[in-house]
Amino acid sequence: MFSKLLAEFIGTFWLVLGGCGSAVLAAKFPEVGIGLTGVSLAFGLTVLTGAYALGPVSGGHFNPAVSVGLWAGGRFPARQLGPYILSQVAGAVVAALVLYTIASGRPDFDVQAGFAANGYGEHSPGGYPLQSALVCELVMSFMFVLIVLGATHSRAPVGFAGIAIGLGLALVHLISIPITNTSVNPARSTGPALIVGGWALAQLWLFWLAPLLGGALAGVLYRQVLQRELNEPVVSGAPDPVVTAPARG
Repeated sequence: MFSKLLAEFIGTFWLVLGGCGSAVLAAKFPEVGIGLTGVSLAFGLTVLTGAYALGPVSGGHFNPAVSVGLWAGGRFPARQLGPYILSQVAGAVVAALVLYTIASGRPDFDVQAGFAANGYGEHSPGGYPLQSALVCELVMSFMFVLIVLGATHSRAPVGFAGIAIGLGLALVHLISIPITNTSVNPARSTGPALIVGGWALAQLWLFWLAPLLGGALAGVLYRQVLQRELNEPVVSGAPDPVVTAPARG
């Protein structure tokens, strides 16, 4: 179990450092800024690389919404939910601290400018209200977890799940960065929010509620409808690797 939790810690650390780091350090960098597209790809690449490097150890969740979705889909044991989520949040917090240490070295650094924190209303990049943020995060989390469940199905091409999941997360960011800065991951939201404080912590509830609800709905739909159509038995044992198809029986 320790190796699984360590893998989840490292994978989530990498996701937050790579994804949020690209937003904080490189998105608006003079003349060579990577912009919204670059940040979206950075998040996708962190999941893709983390999935292949660490997925065989822990299943490569790196996201409480994915863990909850896999549990709701009958793919992950309930007793491991708490430890996995704690490891993911810890990895995100440490990554945010490392990123702050790097970014604060710049003379004009202002943590209140956002620090890649998620928000709505006046803290939404596009000024979108709470209702828009809630719907966006719920739907995007639902679709992302559905991609995870489908890509790791035993009938999916073996070895390609990490690519589908990484590209799926990049697409989610391309759509939703203007709305909320894109969460779909409560751990990813928690790390930067703890650094920013104030408004980011006050709005953090949404970025736990919507992703977890979206992930759970995806798991239930897949288990009760889509998986039955594929005649796939429900598995309640060890977590599924993201890179390989889930075990049968």
